[in-house]
Amino acid sequence: MTYKFSKRVPDPKNDAVGDILKAAADPKVTSFAGGLPAPELFPVQGVKAAADKVLDEKGPAALQYGSAQGVPELRNVVLKRLEVEGIHTTADHVMIATGSQQSIDLTGKMFLDEGDVVIVEKPTYLTAVDVFRSYGARFVGVDMDEDGMKMDSLEEALKNNPRARLIYTVPTFQNPTGRTMTLERRKKLVELADKYDVMVLEDNPYGAIRWEGENLPSLKSLDKTGHVIYMGTMSKIFSPGLRLGWVVAEPKLLKRYTMMKQSADLHTDSFSQYVCAQYFTDNDINDHIKKITALYHKREQLMMSAIDKYFPKGVQHSNPEGGMFLWVMVPGVKDSKELFNAALKRNVAVVPGDPFYGSDPVPGTFRMNYSNTPEDGIVDGVKQLAAALDEVMSEPATK
Repeated sequence: MTYKFSKRVPDPKNDAVGDILKAAADPKVTSFAGGLPAPELFPVQGVKAAADKVLDEKGPAALQYGSAQGVPELRNVVLKRLEVEGIHTTADHVMIATGSQQSIDLTGKMFLDEGDVVIVEKPTYLTAVDVFRSYGARFVGVDMDEDGMKMDSLEEALKNNPRARLIYTVPTFQNPTGRTMTLERRKKLVELADKYDVMVLEDNPYGAIRWEGENLPSLKSLDKTGHVIYMGTMSKIFSPGLRLGWVVAEPKLLKRYTMMKQSADLHTDSFSQYVCAQYFTDNDINDHIKKITALYHKREQLMMSAIDKYFPKGVQHSNPEGGMFLWVMVPGVKDSKELFNAALKRNVAVVPGDPFYGSDPVPGTFRMNYSNTPEDGIVDGVKQLAAALDEVMSEPATK
């Protein structure tokens, strides 16, 4: 039988991310590849208590169909989280999504036609690239430095691409680099969005996990014209398995989101929403976030120290002030997949840089995650990775 797939369906032969994560799941492999939170910090007992209370007090509602916009109790919880980001709004501006990935997908579905342009950081979140590409988008990458996306390059991209429909950005502890956009650049980005009348999708999964530097206002808090759509998630501060995220937008636009969501899954799982809201009512989430932040900082410091000690001379890396990732740049390497293969031979997994670029990937780059690897595996994993880098960096000289 011949299956006649649409253009949106990817070829399974080219599932680089799936192959990487499959390799990383091998128990023999030290994985710096996935973006997984530390499972030992999941609040299992607190969630169990919240679930019991929900079933006892709100069981029929929690097990019933619900509104596509989300359970009011959880939307009110989100409002308190938004205040931390300087976003003071009301519940009619908030929709609960089935994880932040759905927020990205719905945004692509709403704003992109075949051939439209999405402007992204260079590099950017790899699965956002997959989603936008499935809707026929073309990508224009904007160069970054340690202060985030360069605004002169962004304006040049906007001038040269009248079909730009969306700017996608992770301004705080960016995935994959861990970099944070400065306040000056945040203000400029919002100004450019208004000037060129283009929507901005601000993705903030990691912003609460900060151990250095000052909290910076979100793009949404600086937006006075409605050009910024903000999205967040419970995955990094609570539980990724519950699949809870949110979109914040003007009510007129949010109505379109809820209509699109209804056609996708009717609504986000009601039981998970009630349980999450109950947990937040009964527990101090800020105390929980402090525990997450302390552990990730400890692991990041251990990884950075090992990298500085064991990596070959000339290898560069980002210096995150929070979040879950750092970005490594290896000089002289023409194929990032070589880095992955050389590391995997030594039972270490990283994510090669190519999938993080919408176009024109920069070779010799890869992402490392420190949140999910226990401390006793970090130093040995970095040592093995250093040996892999030595091998790959020396290859051109021996040919």
